[in-house]
Amino acid sequence: MPPELLLRLTEWRMPFGKYQGRVLADLPLGYLTWFARQGWPPGELGQCLALTYEIKHNGLGALLTPLRKDPSA
Repeated sequence: MPPELLLRLTEWRMPFGKYQGRVLADLPLGYLTWFARQGWPPGELGQCLALTYEIKHNGLGALLTPLRKDPSA
């Protein structure tokens, strides 16, 4: 996995849906779980959402804090 992918999780915003405009790393686990059951969107977005899900599901969300532009977020 390219390290840049982790950085994308803290910068890229959800382009559609209930949480449109929210940074991927800030999406609720329940929303990501729904995608895990229903299927990920194609392409890089789906890859990033799946990675966000795995990080949050395994309780590793704090790993993304140092990558954020605003660590207080």
